[in-house]
This record gives sequence, C-alpha cells and structure tokens, in this order.
Amino acid sequence: MVNTLFDYDAAFARNLGWVTAEEQAALRGKRIAIAGMGGVGGVHLLTLARLGIGAFNIADFDTFDLVNFNRQAGAMMSSVGRPKVDVLGEMALDINPEIALHRFPTGLSDANLDEFLKDVDLYVDGLDFFSFGIRRATFAACHRLGIPAVTAAPLGMGTAVLVFLPGQMSFEEYFCLEGCDEEEMSIRFLLGLSPGMLQRSYLADPTRVNLRERRGPSTIIACQLCAGVTAAESLKILLGRGKVLAAPWGYQFDAYRNRMVRTWRPGGNRNPLQRLGLWIGRRQLRRMREQGAQRG
Repeated sequence: MVNTLFDYDAAFARNLGWVTAEEQAALRGKRIAIAGMGGVGGVHLLTLARLGIGAFNIADFDTFDLVNFNRQAGAMMSSVGRPKVDVLGEMALDINPEIALHRFPTGLSDANLDEFLKDVDLYVDGLDFFSFGIRRATFAACHRLGIPAVTAAPLGMGTAVLVFLPGQMSFEEYFCLEGCDEEEMSIRFLLGLSPGMLQRSYLADPTRVNLRERRGPSTIIACQLCAGVTAAESLKILLGRGKVLAAPWGYQFDAYRNRMVRTWRPGGNRNPLQRLGLWIGRRQLRRMREQGAQRG
C-alpha cells in the first residue's frame, strides 16, 4: 500500500541548515551497505535513515533474543525470535517508506559479498566483534573496489572510530591480522581500534571479558555514540566536505571519562607503540584468565 501522507522534503526539512537543499537531495540518492543489524548496525541504519539516505543494503542472519535488550535498537518483546533484517528493515521503512532496501537475510558471506557491495557509495561495519573472517573479506573488497568504509567500535561508554578511504591505508595493512589465531586477532583488533584504551580504567568486573568464549560486556551508551559519529563521518564522505581522519589516524571519545583522543599509528599494529601495547594486552589477558580460573 502506498503511503500518500509521506513527503521526503517535509520529513527531512530540519536537516537543512546543516546541509543545503542540494546536499540533502544528494544524500537521498546515496546507497549505504551495513553488515550486521545488532547493537551498532541497527542504530546505524535508523540514524542514517533519519539523515535522509535513500537506499540501503543490510545483512544479518540472526534473530532477536532477550540478551540483546540492553543495547540493540530492534530488540523488544514484540521482536523476540524475529529476524533482525526484517525488524530493522521495517523500522527504517517506517521512517522513510521510499527507502530502496535490499535485505540479505542469510548474512554476509563470500558468496554474496559482491552483490552486497554492488553500487554502494559507502560501507558501514556493524558486524559482531568476533566476525573476523567476513570482516576482513568485506574490508578487502571495499579496498579493491574503491568503496570508503567506516567502523565505529562500542567500547565501554564510548566509541572508537576508524575510516578507510580508497587509495589509502587498508584494513589489513592497519590491523595486521594475517596468520593470527582468533585470540590474537581479538587483541590486535581491540588495540588497533582504541590505542588509547580509554575504557580500560573503569571496567568494573574484568571476569565478564572472555575472548575464548566470545563474550564481553556492552552498553547502549556506546552503541548510540557509535551511530552519531558514524553518521557524521558518512555525511562528510558522501558530500565530499569536512575533514576526514583516515587510517592510520583514528579517534576515541569516552563519555564516562569526558575525554577524546586522536591517535596516529603509522604502520598500524606494526608501530612500535602498538607492539608494546599488544605485549601488555597479552599479559593482562593471561592475568584475567588466571583470576577467572581462581574464582571458578
């Protein structure tokens, strides 16, 4: 059924002033691919829909459960057991019924990656932290195809942001994950995202972090902040205005500590400062594991 009440120009008129009418029209013609409709991916979609983006490719194979309630935009009693791509897709279309939406309900894989990235102007990473295989493949494809990519990690009560632009440093060059086991990839991904590690000082219960079991704490605070900064970076990239800090530059904002740091790591995780941080991180992980075993 066609919604005769919806009017794009009226719906997004309050964006004008921060963008021009011409820029708003340009945003309407953009397509963004978002992999993952969970904690950050779902709120990315809704935030970018309210920015007036006109088309999305969204991918997720999972369904909503009670454990998602603390942080995921689509997690409600009415959505328990329902596919995340369907719930978030409906929510986005409820904001803008004219959105051109392409769903990938089996998630992202090597088999559908080319279709997922076809004709997109930007990729936004919303994959689960531990989805290293498909994340690496997706960022590699973006680098090969010249598609800009943004990843914003929800860390504690803040966010750490990295942008990868065509012709500049790639995801793999920055994180250096080749040949690593999953635990090592987890450490390198975490420290690469947040060299400042602002969230570390207020972790109340370290035993809740278990990389081997793919388990860690999360907050809606961080997910909401991720969406805001990602939308800002997306706007700058799509409209070609405003300064974009691309890798090896990054930044982390932590609302709990009222702090923001910019980081510059030439060579990514090969940088001497990063190598020292990785060594410290491995030692701390071993200590946390020993403490957990003693409590158990």
